[in-house]
Amino acid sequence: MSDSRHARITNAATILAALVLISTSVNAAEHAATQASTTPASNSAFHPPSEQEIPNNAFGKMVKRGEDLFVNTQQLRGKYVGNGLNCANCHIDRGRLANSAPMWAAWVHYPAYRGKNHMVNTMAERIQGCFRYSENGAPPPANGDVIKALETYFYWLAKGAPVGAKMKGRGYPKLSKAAEKPDFARGKQVFKAHCAICHGDNGHGTKQHGKYVFPPLWGKDSYNWGAGMHRVNTAAAFIHANMPLGKPNSLSEQQAWDVAAYVNSHERPQDPRFKGNVAQTKAKYHKHDCRYGNRVDGVTLGRKSYPNPLAHR
Repeated sequence: MSDSRHARITNAATILAALVLISTSVNAAEHAATQASTTPASNSAFHPPSEQEIPNNAFGKMVKRGEDLFVNTQQLRGKYVGNGLNCANCHIDRGRLANSAPMWAAWVHYPAYRGKNHMVNTMAERIQGCFRYSENGAPPPANGDVIKALETYFYWLAKGAPVGAKMKGRGYPKLSKAAEKPDFARGKQVFKAHCAICHGDNGHGTKQHGKYVFPPLWGKDSYNWGAGMHRVNTAAAFIHANMPLGKPNSLSEQQAWDVAAYVNSHERPQDPRFKGNVAQTKAKYHKHDCRYGNRVDGVTLGRKSYPNPLAHR
């Protein structure tokens, strides 16, 4: 690795660490200022409890275990995780940040019907789906310690949240329809200018001491073709609201659309629902805004996808 490249990575990692520390302090201050509020209106800002409020008892120990699994999901690599991602890569600030699919907003909406599998899902089933698709792994048992810890953490984050209400900051803010059709070439330029410093010139992430400090956006260690983030509209919404890290809403909506199309026009792990035929898988499961099954640079995406190392589980 060149000295300049190493310096860029070190600087980026330093910025990330600083952002985490600043975010933690801001969250604590915000909560202190709003502590008198218990059940906020659905259209007002919600502030999850500060980390300092985790009780020093058996329940608090489980909350901390869930938070640890959420932030460092790689500790489950090879058992339930098959790629290089952590939950906190797509749910920033330990699942606390509004407009980054915060877990406090998700908790109060489950059980819920999901069009993805045409059934009502419990939160445990929703978490299992994340392991299967976003983590390209295997679902932990619904009654096991992993799900129990994560659910406990989400429950604690949602303390005081109105159950069933459509909360401000839930999910990723939906973007307007792209003014111009999302473009691979334009997206490539956006990626080089704003994303490569952290995620690598090849999009395969950045490692220090053998561990990812910035996640891979495509390739064998990224989310698979069944994950929600492989949808161009979902990725564009996430990028616009949250990226580059620490600079939300700094890209134009068109730039977000373009770079999302670029990122999701690269090969990644196969959709777990794949039965041997890309065209059939596309027709059955990919009627949304995605590039699965499309030809990009003469290659049909999905035909050379990477396997799920935990598919046997």
